[in-house]
Amino acid sequence: MAEKVEKADTPATRAKGLLGRDGLGAGEGVWIVPCSMVHMLFMRFPIDVVFVGRDRRVRRVVEGLKPWRLSPWVLSAESVLELAAGTTRGVLAAGDELEFR
Repeated sequence: MAEKVEKADTPATRAKGLLGRDGLGAGEGVWIVPCSMVHMLFMRFPIDVVFVGRDRRVRRVVEGLKPWRLSPWVLSAESVLELAAGTTRGVLAAGDELEFR
């Protein structure tokens, strides 16, 4: 699904996220830890948002979150995986287990 995932786990990298980018390529993503909600303020492109629990199980998937929108709060999520829009369609669902290497 994603071969090149950047980990954003400091206050600075978490705050920046995908801001300033023009898009995500196929197989690219950003893993934000900790995180249970994202905003799309000042973003230029839609993304798929995967909310992940501490056990690495998918809690919720939001497909095609558009710029200038807010995601829901997913209180059971410990982190968020942001992927190019369309990446998760028909591939991920709540309860699936993710592997990070």
